Amino acid sequence: MNCPFCGYPDSRVLDSRPSDEGSVIRRRRECPSCKRRFTTYERAQVEPLVVIKRSGRKETFDPNKLLRGLTLAARKRPIDPAVLQEFAFSFEDTVKEMEITSEEIGLRSLAFLKELDPVAYIRFASVYREFDSLENFIEEVRKLEGQSAPKASETEEPANLDDEAKLGTV
Repeated sequence: MNCPFCGYPDSRVLDSRPSDEGSVIRRRRECPSCKRRFTTYERAQVEPLVVIKRSGRKETFDPNKLLRGLTLAARKRPIDPAVLQEFAFSFEDTVKEMEITSEEIGLRSLAFLKELDPVAYIRFASVYREFDSLENFIEEVRKLEGQSAPKASETEEPANLDDEAKLGTV
C-alpha cells in the first residue's frame, strides 16, 4: 500500500480488525519512510452476474428486470409480492457461476412459478416460450396437468346399445 503522505510504495500493518459485521477489514498502517500513520479499509469486490442473451450479447444481471417479468405474470393472482421480490433479489446468490444464460434464468423462474401458481406459470411460459397460437397454451396447460391431449374418440361417450334397441334402430 502506497503511503498517502509521501508516496512511499510500502507500509507496515500495525493493527487489523474486522469491521461492519465482518464485511470490511480495518487496517492501521505506518509508513517506514515518513513514519506517519494512516487507516485503510479492505472489502471484497464481488463481480456482478453476467447474463448471456439469446443473441450472444452480454449484460449485467438486473433483479428488477426479473421482478418485472414475475410481477406481470402474477398480476391479479393471490401471490404475495414479497415472495416474488425475495426470489428475484436472492436469485444471484443461487448461481454458482459468474455467467448464466437468459434461458437458464427463464427455466429457473418457470420452476419457481410452477410451484407457486399455475396461472402465473402459464403467463410467464407464454412470453418466455413465445407462444404464437392457442394450441401452444393448451399444450402447456396439459403438460402442467400431467395429461396428454385426449383423442376425439376418447371424448365421445360410447353408444348404449340397450337405448338403441328400445328405439328399434338395432
